[in-house]
Amino acid sequence: MSGQPQRRPLRVAVGADEAGLALKDALADLLRGDARVAAVRDFGVHEPDDRTAYPNIGLLAAQAVADGQADRALLVCGTGIGMAITANKVAGVRATVAHDAYSVERSVLSNNCQVLALGARVVGTELAKRLVREWLDLEFDDSSASARKVEVISRYESGRRA
Repeated sequence: MSGQPQRRPLRVAVGADEAGLALKDALADLLRGDARVAAVRDFGVHEPDDRTAYPNIGLLAAQAVADGQADRALLVCGTGIGMAITANKVAGVRATVAHDAYSVERSVLSNNCQVLALGARVVGTELAKRLVREWLDLEFDDSSASARKVEVISRYESGRRA
């Protein structure tokens, strides 16, 4: 990508419930081996018999993004839907569930989503790896037409309605 400025490597939080554990672990390994990633912080679960409910994991990872401890988060549950809903409850965080390249692309480029949620029962490991590799290349453009739309959401969330 000549001509484009190099951005600093990303700090990525990861998390899953027991349904997403195997996929989360495979994706965390992928992230750890990627030069675009400076650090991976794993919020769990770590064992297949750990029944910690997905909201507990999703909130921790999303809060790490909101607090600036992570640049992005990758969350996995059975469908990805619960993790996305959970992460979206954290102020300042925008999360999406996606299972195709176009949705992953638009989530970042049009909506400045910092959190990607995947469904382990919906997407296979190889497709998930491809989506994550593509996700790492995407960066929101603060000068785009979409930035004004994202700002409307941010203003509403912060209580500034006008």
